Amino acid sequence: MSGPITTGPGEPLLPTTVVGSYPVPEWLERLKTDYYRHRISRRHLDEIHEVAIKAAIKDQERAGIDIVSDGELRRDNDIDYLLARIPGVRITDQAKSFYFDYYDAEVGDPLSPSSTSALGLVDDFSFTRTQTDRRVKFSFTGPFSLSRRITNNGYRDTVDLVRALAELLNQEAHRLVAAGAEMLQIDEPFLAGYPEQVGTAIDAVNIVSKDVEATWSLHVCYGNRYARPSWEGHYDFLFPAVLDAAVDQLVLEFARKGYDDLQLFERYTPEQKLGLGVIDVKTEEVETPDLVASRIRRALRVLPADRLTINPDCGLRHLPGPIARGKLRAMVDGAAMVRAELATAGIPEEPSGQR
Repeated sequence: MSGPITTGPGEPLLPTTVVGSYPVPEWLERLKTDYYRHRISRRHLDEIHEVAIKAAIKDQERAGIDIVSDGELRRDNDIDYLLARIPGVRITDQAKSFYFDYYDAEVGDPLSPSSTSALGLVDDFSFTRTQTDRRVKFSFTGPFSLSRRITNNGYRDTVDLVRALAELLNQEAHRLVAAGAEMLQIDEPFLAGYPEQVGTAIDAVNIVSKDVEATWSLHVCYGNRYARPSWEGHYDFLFPAVLDAAVDQLVLEFARKGYDDLQLFERYTPEQKLGLGVIDVKTEEVETPDLVASRIRRALRVLPADRLTINPDCGLRHLPGPIARGKLRAMVDGAAMVRAELATAGIPEEPSGQR
């Protein structure tokens, strides 16, 4: 593990961030689909993506978000962007009738653990870094979730496929840090559907983050396909296995399902900090700052303020742009309300040092 997460210079207590994805406007959906129908070129689509990313970053800045992302707007979904770039993963048909559809992917032979082929994430991060003076969090889908969308004909045991994917992601993470990335996040949106395999997933997370000097987050939700959860349940399945995850922060979904699972942080007292989900991304109802503040106060009964980051439950991809902007503004304002209350109580708005 790289060590405890620290608040960046000038960042307030209860810093705000996003999970990763940002709304894909209808015009961008149409153009992405046009690309798969051979109506526009790859170069044209790349230029369009850059315009969309600039706008997404500007929206986050205007909302007052402390730690921004590129909105993952180059990615058609949470899986394909990486699978199409991993040497040894075969996409049987790269045509799509709609951009958000998943590819059919297959591994016929073991992946090369010493592959020197970059996955292209460094270019994505570097572009984002030039567009903002705020801290950037860069996320990518983890090896366990990637493996769920691969037909495995290359390994006797799928566990070996998961580990091989983790090794390749570890190499890419080293490249990202060499390019200046400081905050990296592993997303495991499929893990809630396979709770019996949490040990495999955590082992793979530790391979990804091994010897990579960054602030690491692990995001686990209940799925966010077309703004609907793929699974239900509670985070009991994560514990105690997640205590061994070599990450600095757990980014979890709470707003949609309630805050009862905070008791797990009382019971197990993990070393990781908490990225607290306070915005329900599966409804278009915009939260009020008061509601956001009440959710933060609920978490403060369990964890001190310097162990919390404030974020939505999951990515914002499926929300209309105006709704997402309203939710982010409410999140920022709600965090500011609680921050002011803490200052009145004698807790400084900026942490004085590292815990």
